[in-house]
Amino acid sequence: MRETPRSQETAGDAGPVHPTPRSGRALAHTTGVFGSGSPHRSDGRPPHTPRGARRPGHSGGPGTTPLVPGLPFLGYALFLVFGAAALLFSTVTWQVAADGPLRTVDERLGRSVVRHGAVPSGFSTSSVAEAIAEFCADLGSIVIVVPVLVVAMGYGAWCGHRARARLWWLPPLAAAVVMGAVPALVAPLKAWLQRPGPDGTPFTSGNGYYPSGHAATAAVGYGAVFLLAVFARTVARASAPRGAPANASAKSPTRTADSCRPVMWRWLLAGLMCLNLAIGLGLVRRGYHWPLDVLGSWCLSALLLGCVVWSVRRALTVSRPPQGPAQDSPPHASPTPAPPTR
Repeated sequence: MRETPRSQETAGDAGPVHPTPRSGRALAHTTGVFGSGSPHRSDGRPPHTPRGARRPGHSGGPGTTPLVPGLPFLGYALFLVFGAAALLFSTVTWQVAADGPLRTVDERLGRSVVRHGAVPSGFSTSSVAEAIAEFCADLGSIVIVVPVLVVAMGYGAWCGHRARARLWWLPPLAAAVVMGAVPALVAPLKAWLQRPGPDGTPFTSGNGYYPSGHAATAAVGYGAVFLLAVFARTVARASAPRGAPANASAKSPTRTADSCRPVMWRWLLAGLMCLNLAIGLGLVRRGYHWPLDVLGSWCLSALLLGCVVWSVRRALTVSRPPQGPAQDSPPHASPTPAPPTR
């Protein structure tokens, strides 16, 4: 039987031959496989260095997790704000107690703003301006501030308890304690400094005019209301289901509302600052306090509000409610292996 002669091929006629992968060696392009050649090969092996195994990033990609998660700059900013408030409060108190040059400038400015003088901006004295100033000064009364704070405390406690936060009681309790600390700190300071009022009004027995009780009550009360609103809104959003419908478009009303929320909180904070500024101007305009009395009360209120800020951050970080899986997302099923081919 004759055999078919084979064609003799030269080296130049041979075509390119792809290398066959050997068994036991992983390809470099097989990502996600624990073994040699995989970018996550160190996740499935014991570490070979003292530093430890290399952990993947937040999205599952290669990388290491940050040493300090979260936003550390917020803590630094709050520390700077409270430190500046403490330094300014001690400086103003020292100038008022020692009858320094800052107190002289303060009294000169106060006499030019009271109802018997002319406002530096040229606003003439009128009954309308006096009525507006009196109304703004009355907004710092304890009769108005305390009921608003009580409502905010109840709302914050209800939202926190509904969201099953373990420390839901901490921010309302801190707001109540801080509000009670206002007269406990303002009254001894007034009795110690015994500063006379504008136009030479003598202080009453055991009471002075520095710092302003109305300004401190308004700043602490309305500031605590704002912080309690932030706490209530945050725990309500954290307890809500995070799933979104599949047919939701990018320009849905929900996403538009979510993008407007930071702007809304900024406007509320700006309105709160304008409200306290109007109360301070009303107190000075009506001759109830000197400008430094209001400034010292604001600095003291910033220090007291630091306790409420700490309580809100503590309740949101430590007592965060457990977040379950999204309701609209299907459960993850294990992949079914393909049948072997013969």
